[in-house]
Amino acid sequence: MNFIDTHTHLYSEEFDDDRDKSIQNAVGKGVTKLLLPAIDKSYYERMMSCAGNNNHTCFPMIGLHPTSVKANYREELDFINETLKHNSTRFHGIGEIGIDLYWDKTFINEQAAAFSHQLDLAIQYQLPVAIHTRNSFEITIELIRQKNNPKLKGVFHCFSGSVEQAQQSIGLGFLLGIGGIITYKNSGLQKVVETTPLHYLLLETDAPYLPPVPYRGHRNESSYIPIIAGKIAEIKNVPVDDVADITTQNALSLFTLIPNAQHPITNT
Repeated sequence: MNFIDTHTHLYSEEFDDDRDKSIQNAVGKGVTKLLLPAIDKSYYERMMSCAGNNNHTCFPMIGLHPTSVKANYREELDFINETLKHNSTRFHGIGEIGIDLYWDKTFINEQAAAFSHQLDLAIQYQLPVAIHTRNSFEITIELIRQKNNPKLKGVFHCFSGSVEQAQQSIGLGFLLGIGGIITYKNSGLQKVVETTPLHYLLLETDAPYLPPVPYRGHRNESSYIPIIAGKIAEIKNVPVDDVADITTQNALSLFTLIPNAQHPITNT
């Protein structure tokens, strides 16, 4: 079985002591491709070094994380603009972008402006988006609707919303990123996974955060992806091979990891 971790911060400081070993562990578990979402320009060199040193395994995105949106957010966006202008083919998505109103609402207007701008970049460069939403689903999805552009596609990363919100997301052509939260007893995600066709699901870890059971309290890593796949298979009462095959094809298509890929539309 082959898996893809569509969201891991492998380049973060938490992996400085054993990054290569972590990659080897993941590949040993069949997790052969890792998508690296950006945070802000202060992490750019780290991310690109990780991707460059592991160019058959690690694939970078570019973007401004909502919790990094501060008073200088225009400088951050200028950096993204210039980087894409000169090297857009190096990136497999615009992310991690979105709106986070959990920690701080000080820069809510700036977050919305930064998100809207980056959605425009995704349309311009025909790249998918990896969207972070926390306490902000309604405002986030409304900004997407306002674009009214069928070329806009992507994934709601670390999806933790309701069945209704899942249907709204899918209705706009987006996929749902399912991570370790699916293994938590009271997460509420089980019903979402049960009612969502596999063709709209992606696997992710958000490493080093949100590890699945039985690793809660420890650092998350990409080698735990089969645990997430196994839980999805259990909930949907299908072979884990089906989860691996379909979510892998979803990821290959969405993030253009294979040439001329078209996203499947079958509601299996």
